[in-house]
Amino acid sequence: QVQLVESGGGLVEPGGSLRLSCAVSGRTLSSYQMGWFRQAPGKEREFVAAFPWTGLTSTSYADSVKDRFVMSRDYIKKIVYLEMNNLKVGDTAVYTCGADMVEVSVTSAWRYWGQGTQVTVSA
Repeated sequence: QVQLVESGGGLVEPGGSLRLSCAVSGRTLSSYQMGWFRQAPGKEREFVAAFPWTGLTSTSYADSVKDRFVMSRDYIKKIVYLEMNNLKVGDTAVYTCGADMVEVSVTSAWRYWGQGTQVTVSA
């Protein structure tokens, strides 16, 4: 099993920045991919960003967050980060960390999920 615990959400003004963290524990992550997803009230879950825990491939970003959000990892602490910059009101959502085998599409329902952390962008 894999346990994912998000943190770092909160209230931020438009144009501000926020960094989310996803602490990972459980089985080895070498064959997994990690991703961030979000779901706003009344909307379906949306892919945000993802990358393999290990590998040479670059991070994939949704067009809506490309050039504003940056996903990264700490291999030793086993933490996945999502740095969100130039936040917009439309970014308001519950952000959830996910994990699954690397061959699973980012548009599919992944196997492991955290509890989610609320991000609210408002003046």
